[in-house]
Amino acid sequence: MSAAQIALLQAQVEQLQAELDETNRGVLALYAELDTQAEELRRATELKSRFLAYMSHEFRTPIGGIRSIARLLADRVDGPLTDEQARQVRFIQDTAAEFSEMVDDLLDLAKVEAGRVDISPAWFELVDLFTSLRGMFRPILTNPDVALVFETPDNLPRLFNDDRKLAQILRNFISNALKFTSRGEVRITAVRESAERARFSVSDTGIGIAPEFQGAIFQDFVQVDSPIQKRLRGTGLGLSLSKRLAELLGGNVGMESTPGVGSTFWVSVPLHLPSSESAREAAP
Repeated sequence: MSAAQIALLQAQVEQLQAELDETNRGVLALYAELDTQAEELRRATELKSRFLAYMSHEFRTPIGGIRSIARLLADRVDGPLTDEQARQVRFIQDTAAEFSEMVDDLLDLAKVEAGRVDISPAWFELVDLFTSLRGMFRPILTNPDVALVFETPDNLPRLFNDDRKLAQILRNFISNALKFTSRGEVRITAVRESAERARFSVSDTGIGIAPEFQGAIFQDFVQVDSPIQKRLRGTGLGLSLSKRLAELLGGNVGMESTPGVGSTFWVSVPLHLPSSESAREAAP
């Protein structure tokens, strides 16, 4: 190889090295920009979560006052009410209850986004979970045309998971089902989905959900466009919150629906949380 060829190769190598150095500088600059944007996004998310938590907390005091005053009026503590006055007081009570539910959803969502939700797994029986839910909804099941049915599971062992978070997910599903079902039933079931997982389903005979809404139903602030939805106000956060809680429990959520026929919302969770090996060994 001649000296001229060696010099040419050397020049090519130096050019490639210069291009590589320039590429490396660009990559480093890109990484720095991404780190900056990630930090800004983290700060923005933290500020949003803190704002939601603060506002939700501050709303609770006046809401509690409104509900207490309305309850005193409804109980006729200060004297009798006319039929119209009683109707208006019931409207205040219903509105305050909806507002309280919105605030609770916002506060829970803020806690989840801030990573401040603690998962506390423990052994529990499904019969106890269903009994608790049945007792919770019995006082508010006022429509005689709707039956609330809990099918007692007979093929599921005790679970080692967070029964309070699971109950919160099911409460959201049941509340929605009762809101959008004017006749028929809301049925809650639990089955063993696999050797390691259980699936809880809430099925109703309500209005159903149009296909164009089904893909986004678990996103924040999504609400079904229907006459009932316009009458029943809400934040559209309950299903989004349920999805995030299910993920914290090592599970996932889903739904199937046919307009005019009804809907089924389900949550699948592990029988034992992945980190619960020691607890599993200690199981009775």
